[in-house]
Amino acid sequence: MRIRAALPSLAPAERRVAEAVLVDPARAAQMSISELSGRAQTSVTTVMRFCRAVGLGNYPQLRLALAGAAAREDALGGDRPRVSADISATDSLDEVVNKIIFNEVRALEETGAGLDVRMLGRAVDAVARARRVDVFGVGASAFVGQDLHQKLHRIGMMAFIWTDAHAALTAAALLGPGDVAIGISHSGATLDTVDPLQAAGERGATTIALTNYPNSLLGEGADLVLSTSARETPFRSGATVSRIAQLAVIDCLFVGVAQRRFDEAAAALESTYSAIHWRTRRSAARRTPAHE
Repeated sequence: MRIRAALPSLAPAERRVAEAVLVDPARAAQMSISELSGRAQTSVTTVMRFCRAVGLGNYPQLRLALAGAAAREDALGGDRPRVSADISATDSLDEVVNKIIFNEVRALEETGAGLDVRMLGRAVDAVARARRVDVFGVGASAFVGQDLHQKLHRIGMMAFIWTDAHAALTAAALLGPGDVAIGISHSGATLDTVDPLQAAGERGATTIALTNYPNSLLGEGADLVLSTSARETPFRSGATVSRIAQLAVIDCLFVGVAQRRFDEAAAALESTYSAIHWRTRRSAARRTPAHE
């Protein structure tokens, strides 16, 4: 998780080391520093810089960390497919189902393990106190933003979702101290999300980034960063694994906010439930033939 999170901030040669390690952590753990540098087509010095970039003091520490991570994956996976395995054209439908479920369960587990609860608490406090909350996201992340908007709106909060770049920048220009802006992007490099979040921060709003890469443009420019740990394979880039991890973090944020505003949230939920329930009963009555 630490290596994947560091990818956007690594130099090209260091990124090659990261990719060589992520392809097969168990095998990398058995390599000498010279063997790993050769596989990554770089120097021993670069491998050492990579170790420091991911928070490790030396190469033996990297080998121990990789061996431990590989052992945990094997213990979790059992006979199931490896998390890193992509879906191939020859996979049976059973194999496709197993791989998808395994990857999504793993993403939730790793996101929960890597989520900074203190950072989450600060985000909960900021949203619970906010005058208004503006959410920015495009593509797959827009669906996650819409889910958060619906949840906050239903407990009586003033919340908006912006999926168009120009509309997002316009909304950001109207924010200020006491407001919260939330940018959602798996890569953290989507400029249509990065730019409005930065604009909101420049106007004094508290900014929150939800991303898989805390060291990305989005993460570096935000006041608070909530991280996911989803592994997207080439065949399923932008697929549901990242969205499920994002939705899990959104649920944690929302429930925390609802707790902070418990009485108000409970009253709003009861009112909205009653409105929907009344409409459902009314529709059912219309479909029931009248009895003479």
